[in-house]
Amino acid sequence: MAKTRENSSLTTEKPRIATKFVTQDEIALRAYQIYLERGGAPGNELEDWMEAERQLVGDNGKLGENGNGKARRKPKVNSAAA
Repeated sequence: MAKTRENSSLTTEKPRIATKFVTQDEIALRAYQIYLERGGAPGNELEDWMEAERQLVGDNGKLGENGNGKARRKPKVNSAAA
């Protein structure tokens, strides 16, 4: 059976690796949830935001274009040999 033009024009795409990009809106929502979980006491906005960002970004996640830039990485520790 001969191939038709329709069948031969179809291409198989490689599956994309899922990469989670976190937006500021997602961080803000999670920070608000943290705020509510601790009873809604004011004065810890920065801590709530940092905790939300840490939870959502994690070690392998990345901030999206609306985020604050690159994901934080653990600093390298150079230990001196004794």
